[in-house]
Amino acid sequence: MYLKELCELNGISGNEKPVRDFIVEHLKQQVDEYKIDKIGNLIVRKQSSDGLAGDTETKRAPVVLLAAHMDEVGLLITEITGEGFLKFATVGGIDPQILISKTVLCGNNIPGVIGCKAIHLQKREERKQTLSINDLYIDIGAGSKEEAEKNVKIGDYVAFASEFAEFGSGLFKAKAFDDRAGCAIIMEIMADRYPCSLVGAFTVQEEVGLRGSKVVSNYVQADLAIIIEATAARDTTEKREEEWVVELGKGPACSLMDALTIYKPELIARISDLAREKGIPLQFRRGTAAANDAGNLHLAGSGIPSITLSIPCRNIHSMNSLISKQDYENCLALVRLILNKCHTLI
Repeated sequence: MYLKELCELNGISGNEKPVRDFIVEHLKQQVDEYKIDKIGNLIVRKQSSDGLAGDTETKRAPVVLLAAHMDEVGLLITEITGEGFLKFATVGGIDPQILISKTVLCGNNIPGVIGCKAIHLQKREERKQTLSINDLYIDIGAGSKEEAEKNVKIGDYVAFASEFAEFGSGLFKAKAFDDRAGCAIIMEIMADRYPCSLVGAFTVQEEVGLRGSKVVSNYVQADLAIIIEATAARDTTEKREEEWVVELGKGPACSLMDALTIYKPELIARISDLAREKGIPLQFRRGTAAANDAGNLHLAGSGIPSITLSIPCRNIHSMNSLISKQDYENCLALVRLILNKCHTLI
């Protein structure tokens, strides 16, 4: 399993190189070819088990595109104050409320702590207001701007300091499950051959507007696309079960519709039947907000029938997210099943 190593790498949107290098190092002997495009997407290809490279015109070997994004949310230094504190902007969607007192790694792994005005010093009106990014700063222990500039600079990325761990009863804890979980599954898939040709797209800058997949959609064509993601679970914060969206421990979640994609009902029905026949738990994402790389990939060329399978994740986009080990394994098993039965779906 590559999940631990991937989650502990820092690869904020626009700075995915450490993640990409890790994937290349571990896959270069397992795939038939790989390339890195000009925006930084990593594309790997593997022929079908019968040796055919795949031809979308003759259908001799179906082509299946597997996609997951390498980037994670994080911060970017925008100012160094005279006192040596760092001001920052968010890269991707982060709730400022989760950042207070958290440990981060700035630039070349310089440790820092995110701070704000102590509640003891806040006026009554200030206490009633929601904190914004402008209210926060990073303290790296510098006594002046000059001292801080010896270690960091404007434009440096700031990542969450977090270690992967097994947690509770069958859970994993880490940052960046969105979407290192998807990357890890594709890496495991690439160890074998299937009755279809595989194209693995490890995309960049998904968290800031699906930018990498837009580039991929310009040159990759396939008969089927499987986007593997993590999605927010609300099975702790909502009283009514119908508002939970997805639940941990109930298997991967299949999307029906999101902000950019309406998925083909007949394709979802076939995949649901396959999962049921093999006893693989599958739930449906009960929500339509947000989007993922499917928004671009299903529009590639003449169109690619697409599905999104997501691993439910509590505390998504934070330094300590939680997923179920069983959900991860069941998602991997379902993707393998789809690839082995792809001729019945295309």
